[in-house]
Amino acid sequence: MLVCGVDDAGRGSAIGPLVIAGIRIERNKIKLLSEIGVKDSKQLTPRARENLYKKILALVDDYYVARISPRIIDQSVQKNQLNHLEGKYMAKVIAKLRPDSAYVDSCDVNPVRFGLLISKLAKVEKVHSSHHADRRFPVVSAASIIAKVNRDRAIEKIRKNFDVGSGYPSDPKTMRFIKASIASNGMPPKFVRKSWKPVKILLGV
Repeated sequence: MLVCGVDDAGRGSAIGPLVIAGIRIERNKIKLLSEIGVKDSKQLTPRARENLYKKILALVDDYYVARISPRIIDQSVQKNQLNHLEGKYMAKVIAKLRPDSAYVDSCDVNPVRFGLLISKLAKVEKVHSSHHADRRFPVVSAASIIAKVNRDRAIEKIRKNFDVGSGYPSDPKTMRFIKASIASNGMPPKFVRKSWKPVKILLGV
């Protein structure tokens, strides 16, 4: 029995990609994920995530990472379809991994509706969708670590050339960078999500 876990990283950020990651593992190996210390990525330090990343990849049968660009995110937000976009990419990850069943962390207020969307798009009958799945199911915790490490690496690439802070609107450094780039160029760089409300305010739209 092959089980898949899927989670995202960077959904609330104003900068960089939204990363969706999935892992596939045999059901009888899931307990090994807990034994190596796998838990929700938000409860781990960056160093602990990096260490677990390698251990997770050594344990799982397969994994897949999808990155959604700020341009694609902006297009979906303008149509009020961000949840649908995330569901579509989670389904893409599951379809690539072809498990017998999948567990996903729901971004929709209605996890059943979100699970049905993914099940239909991925053509996998058993999709378990729930809130806080990254805390409840080790397969989703493992996916959250894979997603977060890949997201952190994407932000580090941007940081090599730009002082963007964490990328989140709550970070004053991030907002100062976006404000200064708009003042200098009229528009922020392409790695900034222009549909985010704090960015739209700075753009005057």
